[in-house]
Amino acid sequence: MPEAQRRAELQAAEPGERAVVILSGGPDSAVVLYLARREGYRVDALTFDYGQLAEAEIGCAKELARLAGAEWARFDLSGMKELYRGATALTDEAMGMTGEFASQLVVPFRNGIMIAIAVAYADSIGASTVLYGAQQSDAAHYPDCREGFVRAFEEAARTGTDKNIRIKAPLISLNKSRVLKLGKELGVPFKMTWSCYRGGSKHCGRCESCLNRKRAFGEAGMSDPTVYSE
Repeated sequence: MPEAQRRAELQAAEPGERAVVILSGGPDSAVVLYLARREGYRVDALTFDYGQLAEAEIGCAKELARLAGAEWARFDLSGMKELYRGATALTDEAMGMTGEFASQLVVPFRNGIMIAIAVAYADSIGASTVLYGAQQSDAAHYPDCREGFVRAFEEAARTGTDKNIRIKAPLISLNKSRVLKLGKELGVPFKMTWSCYRGGSKHCGRCESCLNRKRAFGEAGMSDPTVYSE
């Protein structure tokens, strides 16, 4: 997507206009955060604790919001760990995971749940836009990272609030390496982002998300600042 088209997709903010960015602490959502700030939005970053093994991403999200000068809030959905027991390896350590994509890496309707809460939050604070970091590389495996989902959810949000709330995924036409390049232009501190699916103080370097991260930095021709266990 050319720069002009991406700006049109995001829609530059009117003076004082607020946006809610769903900020996981990963590189994609960090790029969306910095992109929203560049476009002039007053940003409220919303991070979800849904019982994920990778608790480190929550701390990364808080620090990213601070560095970007955004308001930050953590929303507790940790009880969903019981809902997802036996359904996803991202919350259930007993399921295990490998370096390849597998169905157990999908957190069922995760983006849908988070966007619904973000819409309610946006409505309550008078924000006009909800932004999240869906990108092209995820579309094949994750239905809630596809353009049709974004359009449908925006219609539902408007119907359910009687407000002209926009739901935007400005990276949806970019693959991971192009997202990283955009982030470099925006000054995103990728060292402060988290991708690993496992718990721990360092990226494991073996899970599917770590391998994707390594690959994307290589394809982008960028130095990877991540500390991996292996």
